[in-house]
Amino acid sequence: MLAGVSYTRARTVAHSLGIVADDPRLWSDTAHVRALLRRFGVHASPGESAFTSWDTLPDLALLSIKWHLEKEIPYWHWVVFWRSPNGAVVLDPKKALRTHIRRDFGRMKPKWFIKIDRSGLEMSAHLAH
Repeated sequence: MLAGVSYTRARTVAHSLGIVADDPRLWSDTAHVRALLRRFGVHASPGESAFTSWDTLPDLALLSIKWHLEKEIPYWHWVVFWRSPNGAVVLDPKKALRTHIRRDFGRMKPKWFIKIDRSGLEMSAHLAH
């Protein structure tokens, strides 16, 4: 979503970096997603910031939701928060969703976020409709 490429293209590049969707480290480490972002020229902040409120989030961020511990290892689900021209949305890649554009902020419980630098990114306004 952030790189502006198809899922197929992102998956091909991820595989070239040794990143595969069924690797559980994707849900408990940020190194893989940061490597993929770098490959596409997307700049992420070097660290994670605690989520305090939706209003204080930057205009574009990766969010960890569904954060939980399994055998003392943290796991989460990645989503993208975007303050679009039509209002704030969360872009959720979960396959089972009817729509990948979410506005049900009260249902999501973010733990922390990674700020994404918007310069050079072409977030499409039609995604927020």
